[in-house]
Amino acid sequence: MDLKELLKKCVSKTPGMVMFGYSINFLSDFNEISPQDAFQIESELFTKHYSEGKKKEVATDVTYTTIPQFYFKLPRDDEILSQKLREEARAIFLQRRGRQLLNNNELKALWVLLDKHQSLPHSEGEQLINYEDFLHVATLGGPKCKNYFTSAVFAKLQHGDPYGRISIMALFNYIMRKVWYHQTRIGLSLYDVVGQGYLREVDLENYILELIPTLPQLDGLEKSFHSFYVCTAVRKFLFFLDPLRTGRVRIQDILACSFLDDLLELRDVELPKDLQDTNWFSAPSALRVYGQYLNLDKDHNGMLNKEELAGYGTGTLTKVFMDRVFQECLTYDGEMDYKTYLDFVLAMENRHEPQSLQYLFRILDINNKGYLDTFCLNYFFRAIQEQMSFHGQEPVPFEDVKDEIFDMVRPADPYRITLQDLVSCGQGDTMISILIDLNGFWTYENREAMAADTNDGPAEV
Repeated sequence: MDLKELLKKCVSKTPGMVMFGYSINFLSDFNEISPQDAFQIESELFTKHYSEGKKKEVATDVTYTTIPQFYFKLPRDDEILSQKLREEARAIFLQRRGRQLLNNNELKALWVLLDKHQSLPHSEGEQLINYEDFLHVATLGGPKCKNYFTSAVFAKLQHGDPYGRISIMALFNYIMRKVWYHQTRIGLSLYDVVGQGYLREVDLENYILELIPTLPQLDGLEKSFHSFYVCTAVRKFLFFLDPLRTGRVRIQDILACSFLDDLLELRDVELPKDLQDTNWFSAPSALRVYGQYLNLDKDHNGMLNKEELAGYGTGTLTKVFMDRVFQECLTYDGEMDYKTYLDFVLAMENRHEPQSLQYLFRILDINNKGYLDTFCLNYFFRAIQEQMSFHGQEPVPFEDVKDEIFDMVRPADPYRITLQDLVSCGQGDTMISILIDLNGFWTYENREAMAADTNDGPAEV
């Protein structure tokens, strides 16, 4: 028997000792066996004993027959048939769930049932129903109504009626909201190509693009502008619902926020102009943002450099702040594209929101330490002082501003300001405006005089 066979026989008798590294070193100590042969011998032994051990576990462990499989690997990109099968299965499942929801005719029939089963005594101006009639309507409404007529729902809608009744209108509105919620979730899930409960940027783009024809308020948009509108709308979802920039948004988060309400508000043909102006998803708002971008693009190359972006707003943002924006944000050869510009606009127009504060805090944190100290504050405020001197004004001492900032924020550490401090104090937007915008600084500096002017009204006779 040669040495290789002898070693195989010896090692096979002690499978518990067969380990990568140990057996390779053991076998390669003999000059007759090369490390490659030793690795091959060990691999064969490992595979043999591992498979035998698995067979024994399957044969002896009863849990393999009682516990169902709960993990299924996703098909790879090259497994086209498996992917198509999975997509088809998901589509059928979502269609089945959609058929379980109340449709318009069934909702109308439910309202008729509720109207017929008002509970005595009648209340003036309000329809009420007690628990017994509530359960009776649930029986008459059919199996689709079962989930909406539970004791928990009845208890939630209690509003202090002396007879223990609830408002029929409140109940019907609750059912309508629930139906809308599930319909919307199913609709969004149809665009979830991966099937993991989130939408990627391209999935959101497809969803909004196919939603445009159903929104009368967007009828006036030219088709050539649709791609820019979709980009504008999608950026708001990603900016606020994907702060870690993973490139995807959970469907659950989309349903929990108010963005879909704002988007579907555009179905109202008679939406007032003031609501259109404040709605990010409206045509006037999208055209305003895109128009600003075109106006800033002086060289008409479709991108913005630092000098062009400096004209944003009132044109009083400091050069130091602009430099940091282009250091921290995604640029192409030192210029900013429309998507990056949209993130910038969303941060600047919503400075009180935590996501905007996070965006701006990253720019202010020049040392990437996770906090702002006196050095950081002075670094940015010096640019404000330079602008004041340029306009012939006496610069405000930094020490005075620093003390006001720390008094305003009240950080947990008296020498450092963290992002959490900015969010918790409720005045993070004011603090940031003081450091990056001359106009923001003067607004804060003259706040008392401006408040007095606002409060002064015409004298009454």
